[in-house]
Parts: sequence; C-alpha cells; structure tokens
Amino acid sequence: MTTTARRVHLVARPTGLPDDSTWSVRETELAPPAEGQVLVRTTHLSLDPAMRGWLNDVRSYVPPVGVGEVMRAFGVGTVLESRHDGITVGDTVTGTLGAADHAVLPGDQLTVVDLAVAPATTWLGALGMPGMTAWFGLFDVARARPGDTVLVSGAAGAVGSVVGQLAKAHGCRVIGIAGGPEKTRWLTEELGFDAAIDYREGSLHRAVRAVAPEGVDVYFDNVGGETLDAALRVLRRGARIAICGAISTYNATEPAPGPAHYMSLLVNRASMAGFLVFDYEDRYTEAVEGISAMLRAGTLTAREHVVSGGVDAFGDTLLMLFSGGNTGKLVLELSA
Repeated sequence: MTTTARRVHLVARPTGLPDDSTWSVRETELAPPAEGQVLVRTTHLSLDPAMRGWLNDVRSYVPPVGVGEVMRAFGVGTVLESRHDGITVGDTVTGTLGAADHAVLPGDQLTVVDLAVAPATTWLGALGMPGMTAWFGLFDVARARPGDTVLVSGAAGAVGSVVGQLAKAHGCRVIGIAGGPEKTRWLTEELGFDAAIDYREGSLHRAVRAVAPEGVDVYFDNVGGETLDAALRVLRRGARIAICGAISTYNATEPAPGPAHYMSLLVNRASMAGFLVFDYEDRYTEAVEGISAMLRAGTLTAREHVVSGGVDAFGDTLLMLFSGGNTGKLVLELSA
C-alpha cells in the first residue's frame, strides 16, 4: 500500500530572504518501507536559522539542498509502519525527516524518544539540536567556569535561551542580548538572566559596558556582524568566544565585513572558535540527561513557539526567524 506525502521542494535559490518563488509543495506517492526502513507521519518540524545557509550553493559543513530536492529539516513523527527491528509502530521518533508530512527512512537514521520525559516540541528544542548545541558550545568550546561573566547573543532564541540558563545554573553571571522589551523581560524575569540588553536601543558596546564594566569571560555568538564586533571590545583577559551562528548575515546580498576589533583577541590573550554540534554526536546522551534533569527539577525552562498548519506554511514560518517573530524554539506543528 502506498502513502501520499506532501513535500516542500526547493525550486529556486533565493537572493536575500526566501519567498514564495523559493518553494513548491508537491504530492508524491511513497512506496511501502523496505527491509530496515520505517514510514513516519511527521507531527512537528523544526525551523532553524541554519536552513538559510543550506539553500546557498556553496561549500559548507553539509552539502547544500539541491534545486528540486525536498527541503532538509529535522522533525518529530509517529511510526506508522516499521521493518526495522529496533522501532515499532506507534513509536515517536526524531531525525532528518525533511519538510514533508510523511517520510520513508532507514530506521538507523532515527532516534526513538520518550514523550513521558518531554513533549514532542521539546525534543526539537531543549532536548534536540538547540539544547545539544548550547551544552557543548558552552561547556566544551567556551569552557565556562563558575564565576565567569557570560554574554549571549540571540538570547531569546532556541539556543541562546538554553545557553543562558545552563550558564546561570553553572554559577556564572549571565547577560543576554535580544530584540525588544518583551524578550529582554522574559530573559530576566522568567529565565533568571542577571541582565538583558535590547540591541535595538542605542550603542550595544556601551550597554554591555554598563552591566559588565570589567568585561566578559565568555561570549556565545549566535548573531555575528556588529554584535560580534561589540563583544570583541569588552573581552577580559583569557576570554573565550564560541561561534555558533551569524543570523544577522544569513540573508545578506553582499559579503559581511570582518570584525574591526579582532585585535582584542591578541591584546586579551583570548580565543575564538567555531564548532558544529554534530561533532559531539557520540556524547548527546550526556547532554540529554543533564538537560532532562534540569527540566524535572524546574531549573530550566523550555519554551517553544509553535505555529500550526500544513507543510504549505513552511516558507512563511521560516521567515519568522529573520524578523524576530519567535521567542524560544520555532516549531511548525503539522495538521493530522
């Protein structure tokens, strides 16, 4: 028996922001699962800033999505049929399901998750790639220590909000950068950040200096551009910068200028390193256990911004990441 899947295909590489001409939603008949495969009905899709980079035909850490191909996307779904020994019908799984409402995939590319531990949306957020990114970026790359002053950009997003809470629980002083008073209030009043800065209000460099006059020990960068440059100006000796992303540049039509204040790394004997969460795949269990324990104890808040709709809503929902329209992890919940 075949299954009809509605899938989002990349049909044109965008210049600047993606728009309706970037995507086409097509129906495809899926063959039944072969040996070792499973049929999954996708219930939730993860919307991530990295998706914009996957649309560019440039060399990167993963191949670009090809024109005509189904858009790459992480998701959560329910198993409808299984020919894989480790997965049974009714299991909830995560993996790279693609921007589609159904998919047939090898079972060894999927992970069974427990909805008794956390809801499906959290398995795409704090217990998914954003949470793994926050954990290893903060502790392995930035080597955060108790007593450090930690500055986080994109602090109201999926990764940044977890970074700040992990740092606070680790005994650090935490300063978040976000856009707008509602987000900055959320950081301080609900997540426990020590201070929050609205990057839209005046000089970012002066604002950081006002709340961290002695500088910062760790900068966790999700934004790049002028925000990274401002952070370089407030480093303490021995500071560490973890480069996670640069969302401010993803839709630029011209190359972004390099940071003007990079010599701060030399003067302050500081370091700056990029990282990919996939390099820590063999240690994901460590992070899942640590974050799950915090969720149970109520010392970490997982917030998901859930948009309901079909796969047709994928393109418009993705744009929310670049307009500041979401707080926390952005998820598209697919209609049954």
